[in-house]
Amino acid sequence: MTEQKLPGTLPLMATEAAEAPAAVARQIERCGAGFAELGEQLRRQPPRFVVTCARGSSDHASAYGKYLIETRMGRAVASIGPSIASVYGGRLSLEGALFVAVSQSGRSPDLLRLAEAAKAGGALVVGFVNAAGSPLAGLCDHCLPLSAGPERSVAATKSCIASFAAYLQLVAHWQGDPALKATLAALPETLEAARALDWQPALMPLADARSLYVLGRGVGFGAALEMALKFKETCRLHAEAFSAAEVVHGPLALAGPGFPVLALTQADAAEPHTRAVVERIVGLGAAVATTESGLAGTTPLPSLRNLAPEAAPLAALQSFYGAVYELALARGIDPDSPPNLAKVTKTV
Repeated sequence: MTEQKLPGTLPLMATEAAEAPAAVARQIERCGAGFAELGEQLRRQPPRFVVTCARGSSDHASAYGKYLIETRMGRAVASIGPSIASVYGGRLSLEGALFVAVSQSGRSPDLLRLAEAAKAGGALVVGFVNAAGSPLAGLCDHCLPLSAGPERSVAATKSCIASFAAYLQLVAHWQGDPALKATLAALPETLEAARALDWQPALMPLADARSLYVLGRGVGFGAALEMALKFKETCRLHAEAFSAAEVVHGPLALAGPGFPVLALTQADAAEPHTRAVVERIVGLGAAVATTESGLAGTTPLPSLRNLAPEAAPLAALQSFYGAVYELALARGIDPDSPPNLAKVTKTV
């Protein structure tokens, strides 16, 4: 039965998204010592490579973590499909690898089977899990709770941002970089500031849209993936996420007058390249909304200035979550009860 909402009440999705800054603050307080211990272990015994295991929003956080780890730590990161163990019964040789499983429930059978295979294959198994007492938590050498608290809306918001933050904690403590640790310490305050930014004017023109692209690059690509999922999940609006580099290898053929595009940027080495791609798409007549400031012919997505690039994707998600539920309502959809979906998805 669909839960009835009182007139004037916010969807659960909106309420829970607003709790993300507090959730991240809890995670830093509760898990900081655990991440510091793990970081010290990884410095003593650096992994040969890193493997991630996740689905949905958790996998989008892992895409963020991939770029953080590869650019900061110089370790190759691969996302392995859980079906390798659960459906195909495959064995994995992961001696000397770091295996990171990310899950809200920690109960999906395929994820559990892959974690078991990773442990048997010689990997150091780390879990970022919201349900600390879950079966996955029991399989981990290090279990770091997301600390997001109960999340009732089908669409993950605060738990997704907490998963991004867990990767930031991992790398900050692994690398031991003071600047990255400062970015982490300021993250709850950063998210509160991002929550106050209004993305509704930029998103509402999508009320009648049928499809769109969401672009990102580097550490911003995971946020683009997550936004595309939320458009589909909460608004029944088809959206595809592309790297700002990948979009020119074919998908650009669909761009033209009025075609909607959201483009995310962050102040790092990828920014000028992403900006050039966005300018090219604007030249094709597309309707582009972007966090990049000062681009003629675009609609601004309000963003925090002088923000560390590692924090920018999390801030963008916080602002986005605060507006996308309004788009869902404008399209006549309850964002808390998307059709055909359940809060806990158990795949094999």
